[in-house]
Amino acid sequence: MNRSILLLLAGLLAGGCASMPPGQGVEYDPWEKPNRGMYKFNTALDSAVTRPLARGYQRVVPEPARDSITNFSQNLFAPRSALNNFLQGKPREGFGEILRFVINSTAGIGGLFDIASRNGLDPHPEDFGQTAAVWGVPAGPYVMLPVLGPSTLRDAILRPLNTAADPLYHYDNSSVRDPLYVLRIINLRARLLAIDDMLADSKDKYLTVRESYLQNREFNIYDGDPPTEDDDEFFDEFLEEEDY
Repeated sequence: MNRSILLLLAGLLAGGCASMPPGQGVEYDPWEKPNRGMYKFNTALDSAVTRPLARGYQRVVPEPARDSITNFSQNLFAPRSALNNFLQGKPREGFGEILRFVINSTAGIGGLFDIASRNGLDPHPEDFGQTAAVWGVPAGPYVMLPVLGPSTLRDAILRPLNTAADPLYHYDNSSVRDPLYVLRIINLRARLLAIDDMLADSKDKYLTVRESYLQNREFNIYDGDPPTEDDDEFFDEFLEEEDY
């Protein structure tokens, strides 16, 4: 991503952040009303189509086969993760993702088996939204995307880059590619069926989804070690001392 693209992204985000009140960050939801409307649409679509398919898929397909499908999908994201690890200044993790892709694509029979993890080579998934966050691009307001679900403005803008970095996107045979896309979606929804019980007990499902997504996103951006309030206070004190 060159400088002009970064400037364009920063400009788009600035428009979304301009009205953000003091003290508000990624949790700010200025578009809550349309977001709630889109959430209702997504929920209705999920109840009518995706969730029943996922439940049927979970009943019919054995767990080992579902695990292999998950491994296959995650293996295709390894090149994207490698690139973004490099862009974030983490060459060790970047080369690790390349090695994982090679091992799982060969010994793992096209990625159906995660041989790399079994041998101590853990995954380090990264995407372009996480890279932009590391580079200092603000998240912008929370946004609920049609069909795709929760996101931030920054991540929504960068979704096309994540899609373009998916090897499956560049596979020309649509009779193979499109069913694999559908299988990937159904398999992912089946993995999320356990969350349905948590949402069923929630008084405000929209807020539960929003806060869960944003916390998980921050966790991933900081590689599992997000800053705490104590860290922020220490940093502020350090800056005040430096002013003198």
